[in-house]
Amino acid sequence: MSVPQESNNTPPSSVKEFEQRLLDIADRLPKRLKQCADYVATNQDRIAISTVAEMAEGAGVQSSAFMRFCQMLGFSGYSEMQKLFRENYSGGWPDYNTRLEHLRKTAANSAPALLAEFAEAARTSIESLLKTVEVQALEQSVDCIAKAELIHIIGLNRAFPVASYLAYAFEKMQIPAVLHSTVGKLDNRHTIRPGDVVLGITFSPYSPETIDLCKTSAQKGIDVIAITDTIVSPMCKFAKHSLLVSEVDFGSFRALSATLCLAITLAVAVGSKHTA
Repeated sequence: MSVPQESNNTPPSSVKEFEQRLLDIADRLPKRLKQCADYVATNQDRIAISTVAEMAEGAGVQSSAFMRFCQMLGFSGYSEMQKLFRENYSGGWPDYNTRLEHLRKTAANSAPALLAEFAEAARTSIESLLKTVEVQALEQSVDCIAKAELIHIIGLNRAFPVASYLAYAFEKMQIPAVLHSTVGKLDNRHTIRPGDVVLGITFSPYSPETIDLCKTSAQKGIDVIAITDTIVSPMCKFAKHSLLVSEVDFGSFRALSATLCLAITLAVAVGSKHTA
């Protein structure tokens, strides 16, 4: 597979512009460079303080591949990309990889030790939520959902608890909402009408059913609000607003602490507008 040519030789001038360019090229990247994009999307806070070798190791590629990735984004190399992030780095957020690695090395597999590890992961995920979710996108999402005649919610696999919670919360507040699922292979997309909104929740590996429902809805002019994990998520391509959540994992287990925090925020904010 050939490597796509650089679409823009001018380096991004801001982190926001960097994120947009990353989103624009992500689908066209070959496997190794796509690994770089995925790793960078979920670890932007590490760029300012890590070497190119450390970033390449995190992405599972050679340093030369990571350098090529930087050039695809318009930078002359890693140093120029790092400079952009160092100018925006406050150093105030915890390095959760370091903290969890310490826990893995020092804690036994007892229930109290596991509780400490998962609690630490949950705490850090929720703290990070304030950084990954843009205030304007959150406010606009709430306005969009509150104005909808009917809220269509879909979240499968790991996202299902979040989707079902939102449906439960809206029902308790007597806000019209429909929970879409694959139970019985029933397809209820015919219930989506103009004036409705679709709230889709999916994380890597992304649910094809969720993406398909949201994409077809957007193509019909229905507003889509996405709760997903990174700026290179396929949901960001067609969602009107995207709310990004990065959950810290422990081992191969990843909880939903930050995502549920965002979900209850959405539900209460929308409910407040309905009662205002």
